[in-house]
Amino acid sequence: MLQSPSRILIIEDDLTLSAQLCSLLKTQGYLTQTSHEGEAGLQMALNDRADLVLLDVKLPDLNGFALLRRLREHRQLPVIMLTACGAEEERIRGLRHGADDYLSKPFNLLELQLRIDAVLRRTRSPESQRLEQQWRLDVDGLTLDRRIGQASYGQRSLELTPIQFKLLWHLLTHRGETLSKPYLYRSVLEREFSRYDRSLDMHISRIRRRLTDMGMAADRLQTLHGRGYSFV
Repeated sequence: MLQSPSRILIIEDDLTLSAQLCSLLKTQGYLTQTSHEGEAGLQMALNDRADLVLLDVKLPDLNGFALLRRLREHRQLPVIMLTACGAEEERIRGLRHGADDYLSKPFNLLELQLRIDAVLRRTRSPESQRLEQQWRLDVDGLTLDRRIGQASYGQRSLELTPIQFKLLWHLLTHRGETLSKPYLYRSVLEREFSRYDRSLDMHISRIRRRLTDMGMAADRLQTLHGRGYSFV
């Protein structure tokens, strides 16, 4: 899928669980924010650029149902509610208040990831869907044609492997954004990120060298240490 790393807001008062969720989602390429209080979490959901909220029902100052009701008055942000095991009434109330999905504690972390992916697919903006369906990109003389898998710069053919073409397509589609290594491993290399695996760095280096050999400034394709890569 050709989309930038999704931003997940975790509103959960259990500090241990919140930290575990944050760590898991970051390893899967998501960007995360956390709040341990309802009121503060609501303000973050209203004001920040989150793509999805993981919302605990039992929060100390403003419970999840009240938070969701107030959120829905202003934004249709996707929400997955985290409920107590076997609490059917909580799940029904959450859905009635506008939750997109729910998950009972304790939950399987793989199931959580799959549910997040499913909700994000259903709620993608028309713009992100348009980018996913786009076949051709033209950026400052650099052209990529996905139908024939060819790239060129200044009317000259740019020799790229299929993996390098796919990697450059992601970077161009989201130019100006930082794409994390875990996200690119999943989206381009189709495997989980390992800090001992240097293949992504190798592909980036070769793409940059080919572009600079054809006259593009080397700093257009940036390595942001500890964060990922960006085409600017």
